[in-house]
Amino acid sequence: MKRYLVLADGQIYPGTAFGDRQAAVGELVFNTGMSGYQESITDQSYNGEILMFTYPLIGNYGINRDDHESITPSCKGVVVHELARRASNWRNEMSLDDYLKMNHIPGIADIDTRAVTKHIREVGAMKATIVDEVKPDTVSQLQATVLNKAVVAESSTNNAYPNPATGPNVVVVDFGLKHSILRELAKRHCNLTVLPYNATAGQIMALNPDGVMLTNGPGDPKDVPGALEMIREVEQQVPLFGICLGHQLFSLANGADTFKMKFGHRGFNHPVREIATGRIDFTSQNHGYAVDRDSLANTDLMITHEEINDGTVEGVRHRRFPAFSVQYHPDAAPGPHDADHIFDEFIDLMAAHQRARKGSNFNA
Repeated sequence: MKRYLVLADGQIYPGTAFGDRQAAVGELVFNTGMSGYQESITDQSYNGEILMFTYPLIGNYGINRDDHESITPSCKGVVVHELARRASNWRNEMSLDDYLKMNHIPGIADIDTRAVTKHIREVGAMKATIVDEVKPDTVSQLQATVLNKAVVAESSTNNAYPNPATGPNVVVVDFGLKHSILRELAKRHCNLTVLPYNATAGQIMALNPDGVMLTNGPGDPKDVPGALEMIREVEQQVPLFGICLGHQLFSLANGADTFKMKFGHRGFNHPVREIATGRIDFTSQNHGYAVDRDSLANTDLMITHEEINDGTVEGVRHRRFPAFSVQYHPDAAPGPHDADHIFDEFIDLMAAHQRARKGSNFNA
């Protein structure tokens, strides 16, 4: 059945329907990964967005129970060039078509995704809609649509929950977390407590954490102003580590600024340089906002990592407190595992803070 991808600037691309039958509206973004469509679709950082894959064949290994990054996907639509007719993988349990139908997400295939991507790269990310029929007012209605800004509240857990272990006590503040972050911390035997995005510093510190993790999540970091005071209080007391949206919020809390990128970074091949050592990691990324480099000049933050291709800020560290953050996803699911050592640095930072605190108490 025919279906159309309509952009807010009037571009119309005819294709073939799959997935759910409803229409969709969201910001159209593209992902350059060659695999990992299941992880991307279930990544809450895509909440409110229509996700387009540049790799030409999607759905060829189906959907399985192991690779979800969240239980309920929240992207608004999926755009592909070719939808695989048959999935072939020993872990396959469901086709992509059936999975999108089950989760009420529309898809459109037979789109020249490379051409659409080139257009987005030229003019910037914009609103789009997936519809079965293009009407005279489709574009004007799309242009007038105001996209939801409460995507973090939708993506975060509503209730605290634990993941017990015998290692460091880590509080994870959920802004739309990927399960792979929890897996990486669990592999390092962290005793985890996950709290909602609006948790206060008092609620966090009442759990006596050895460290606090600020997770990834969707949308504009400036739409989550309530997190900034929490971060300013927590970073003075225990080690803090932010990823993606957590990185942006950490930067805002310490006086830096953020900006909306023209088309963002979404893929698994972004080279990042650690400034102090020159080490280069290939990283998984998914963000449409970035920290303004110039705004860091008069803050207590120093730049630790940068993206090689465009020079954007990929990591910062506090000069006085044991707190740092990275823009990329060191949990790397899917994608390369070059940067997962960042989790070890967080573990080491918590251990060093504990030793220093014990030494201070002993000397007292």
